Amino acid sequence: MSDERRRRGDAIEAAAREHLRRAGLAVVATNASYRLGELDLVMHDPAARGGGTLVFVEVRYRRSNAYGGGAASVDRGKRRRILRAAQSFLAGHPEYARGACRFDVVEASGAADAPTLHWIRDAFRADDC
Repeated sequence: MSDERRRRGDAIEAAAREHLRRAGLAVVATNASYRLGELDLVMHDPAARGGGTLVFVEVRYRRSNAYGGGAASVDRGKRRRILRAAQSFLAGHPEYARGACRFDVVEASGAADAPTLHWIRDAFRADDC
């Protein structure tokens, strides 16, 4: 991956992380990488389901929506890799293993330095993979 593409990705993930933080979610981990996949953001949503929910967030950037938004690019194979990475994360963090989890997508479009963000809560479920 080029340095420019990495910088753009980091900036967009930072914008998504801040957007979710302002919405009340707390950062648990960023860019958690495992042999079977990577998790862009792992957040905790304290307002969800009484005791809170662990949220695995995929951040997808498109300069334009001409070929579909970012969520459209989270196909079955990508969902499967995210699920496997989430399972690896939970295996390494047993304090979260018994709680509720969900999978969200943050679509980012437009200029990388000031993206337009669209947060899709519960974008897919484990049984969709």
